[in-house]
Amino acid sequence: MKLRSFLSSILFLFLVACATSPTIPAVIETSMPSETPLLATTTPLIATETPILPTETPIPAPTAVPLERAQYTLFATLDYAAKTVGVEQSILYPNKSAETLNDLLLAVEPNFWASGFILHELTLDDVAANYTLEGQRMTIPLAVPLEPNQNIQIKMRYTLNLPFAEQGDPSVTRARIYGYTNRQANLTNWYPFVVPRQNGAWNLPEPWHFGEHLVYDAADYEVNFKTTDPSVVLAASANAELNAEWTRYTLKKGRAFVLSASPEFKVYTQQVGDITVYSYYYPFFEIPAQEVLNVTVRAIQLYSQIYGEYPHKSLTAVQGDFNDGMEYSAFYFQSHGFYNTYNGTAQNYLTFVSAHETAHQWFFESVANDQANEPWLDEMICTYSERLYYENYHPEAINWWWQARMFDYSPDTWLDQRVSENPSERAYWSSTYFHGAHFLEELRARIGDEAFFAFLKDYRTQYDQQIATGDDFFRILREHTNADFSDLTIKYFRTPR
Repeated sequence: MKLRSFLSSILFLFLVACATSPTIPAVIETSMPSETPLLATTTPLIATETPILPTETPIPAPTAVPLERAQYTLFATLDYAAKTVGVEQSILYPNKSAETLNDLLLAVEPNFWASGFILHELTLDDVAANYTLEGQRMTIPLAVPLEPNQNIQIKMRYTLNLPFAEQGDPSVTRARIYGYTNRQANLTNWYPFVVPRQNGAWNLPEPWHFGEHLVYDAADYEVNFKTTDPSVVLAASANAELNAEWTRYTLKKGRAFVLSASPEFKVYTQQVGDITVYSYYYPFFEIPAQEVLNVTVRAIQLYSQIYGEYPHKSLTAVQGDFNDGMEYSAFYFQSHGFYNTYNGTAQNYLTFVSAHETAHQWFFESVANDQANEPWLDEMICTYSERLYYENYHPEAINWWWQARMFDYSPDTWLDQRVSENPSERAYWSSTYFHGAHFLEELRARIGDEAFFAFLKDYRTQYDQQIATGDDFFRILREHTNADFSDLTIKYFRTPR
């Protein structure tokens, strides 16, 4: 989800109310700030033409056994001062389609910036490979076609030159989180990844001025990281563990592994069963950071009951040095503006956006969708999940939530619009987020709570680790009710359902 802190939102609020091996701190179950950096090192960044990995560092070898998911292994060194990252990466990619592949398509988002991605070496099964790289699209032709259920290993060595957060390709005018600000460096969509193969084609939509565009297959990640600055604190999409001079993060069945680095980060932590929740924040924002932690913990508990078990062993929330919020695997950024305007009650943007971003761990992460062409599939459910959060924890504020959340809602639109069909970001929010919440509210009233919640849990269960479509959504819905809701689909959807 992209949410900007804009003047009208703030005005409305006023009116209605973290190379040497690091020492990894123990989880602080009492939710107190940790002053110990999660990652520290003093080894300088290795020159870009020097192999980043020592020869004894293991990189997985190809296997003849069909893999369930792609396996990404990365060794990365961040020079925080220079804003560069040296990376050696391996992808064990299984052809899970029913067709023979003659090429591979990888998304390379850092290439949107001039000199942002410098590739030093590329091999397929340890043989030098050719490629073309245009914008975000890296095409690798295969000398030997990849048959169904066969694996191939892609190895690459590259350098990232991080851009300032507001810089980018002139054709991409929307602000990006990837890069650095005055207070943090953010690695989002920072490594090349193989995009999904769907309906006989690679799915890599072009970015729009707002909203999201990438589609991700579920994959397994082992990310080994170190930094040249001992004061840098790292927040990441998984729990940290030592791996010699590296800090290792392991994420199974994830969509997008993310890290955020800052020498200023402090952190609250809390356990929810075997899940560790982290809330990273800047000094003087202790109170809103505690609210982010509390909401995230409560939302995990609630959504685990409604939608099924939370998919990972950690969830990290990070105060962004920007006015955007965004979800990733076991990780989300929260808008700095909402920390600034937190009023100490549940009636504020910080609370409901934290509930929204947490819900994305079920819809975006567990169940993925085409964010460019069917953005309503995840954003609709996550927006309505805010309403469920208030219903369960702050029922007295439900009416406030509807009014505050929908302050700029226009019903004269279609829910099933592509991101690029919206003339503005506000129109996108209205058609996708707000229109979607109203549809689910009416649908719930029509089919009843028992069928409604059974449907949502079944939708999540059937499409866990998969990429769902609108047709999938409605097929499962009709398996749970005989009620006629055709008038609602006519009201909200352009395409007959």
